[in-house]
Amino acid sequence: MSNPDTNRILVVDDEPFIRKLAERELARPAGRKVATAATAAQAMRMVKRGEFDVVLLDVRLPDGNGNRLLEHFRENLPDVEVIMITGYSEVASAVEAMKAGAYDYVTKPFSLDRINLLIDRAFQRRCMQRELRRLRMNKGARPRQQLIGTSSVMREIGFLVDKVAPTDAPVLITGESGVGKNVVVNVLHARSSRADMPLIVKNCGAFNKELVRSELFGYCKGAFTGAETSQEGVLAQADKGTLFFDEVGELPLEVQASLLRVFESQRYRRVGDREERGVDVRFLFATNRDLAREVEAGRFHEALYHRLNVFSIDIQPLRERKEDIPPLTEHFLEHLYPDRPPYRLSKRAGESMIAYNWPGNVRELRNVIERGIILAENDLITTKCLPSDIARSLEEGENCAPLPTLEQQEKRHILRVMEHVNQNRTQAARILGIGRKTLYCKLRSFEES
Repeated sequence: MSNPDTNRILVVDDEPFIRKLAERELARPAGRKVATAATAAQAMRMVKRGEFDVVLLDVRLPDGNGNRLLEHFRENLPDVEVIMITGYSEVASAVEAMKAGAYDYVTKPFSLDRINLLIDRAFQRRCMQRELRRLRMNKGARPRQQLIGTSSVMREIGFLVDKVAPTDAPVLITGESGVGKNVVVNVLHARSSRADMPLIVKNCGAFNKELVRSELFGYCKGAFTGAETSQEGVLAQADKGTLFFDEVGELPLEVQASLLRVFESQRYRRVGDREERGVDVRFLFATNRDLAREVEAGRFHEALYHRLNVFSIDIQPLRERKEDIPPLTEHFLEHLYPDRPPYRLSKRAGESMIAYNWPGNVRELRNVIERGIILAENDLITTKCLPSDIARSLEEGENCAPLPTLEQQEKRHILRVMEHVNQNRTQAARILGIGRKTLYCKLRSFEES
């Protein structure tokens, strides 16, 4: 994976002196990588092969006009910042280029200090644009970066996450809706080498079926009716970072083969584009479907299933790991409303929550705790603050318990009397109204049973 902090600069000028100066002087500051091109055709080939952050572009080239080349750059590298290089007599042309999207211009002969300053500012703007887009795509997300739970299931998940997070292997996370698949994804990304780069989240069920390819791969200007400008897809947004496909089982079958090709080659083609583009992405997937059965039913691409199932993590439902309910409850009590006083759960409310089966899993638990905080009095959440089906769960469990047999009741009563008299058999026999020999026989049978 390339360093995301590297400023990749392309200098397009037909003068050998300027190209040599750029290679020698502009690459001196740390964090820069400089390439040069002498013609428009050479520059276009280089742009198709790789990414650039800042382009220094001469207005006049032997085989083309810099302003027209600017449009080509903006089409193929929508976030690129272009600085025009011009003579005094061509300033008007450079101003027109700025109106068309160029960042700024310099006139020949130019000052190295001036051009270095412009390059740094243009690169900062490029980085800000990428960050703003990432924030917009992840708007509203507050990822937790810790796994919560004490069960053997959660300990095993923590072990698997620690092992696979530093790698670039794709990970498939399975489990019922609401079990916390998104939390595992956030932890995987936070502990990876790509933690400082974007985590792009895309719910496959939310794709527009008519435009799914455009949303995934992006499109070129004029690719279809309404495509007035080029647009990047989620693959380009996740470049150098992590792309998480939630509910991947919802992805249309006809698109799955295209995604498989991206897996294999880390290359893709925008809708309406003739050229392939490279991308460096780590893929994570989640689903509540049984993808193996989906493959058998012909609803999921078999090769894609085997490719994304390199490393799987299965999260059990909350009803099968109830020892995780107390730590999860404590977490939500502490973090849902951190500006309020600490809330407590009554003993009966806690027991009711343990008795409940949680069909909505951790998501339902979080919602119940938030409701309880809103309804709490004196910072205490009682059964009155819980939904009625949860509040009744403990009582129903007690009522459904089988009645003890007469033999079980007799044993329980005798042992309670023995405990009351500190194991004095003579006193116990007198209280029970039976002979000592009878009592000895019953106690012996209790030991043997």
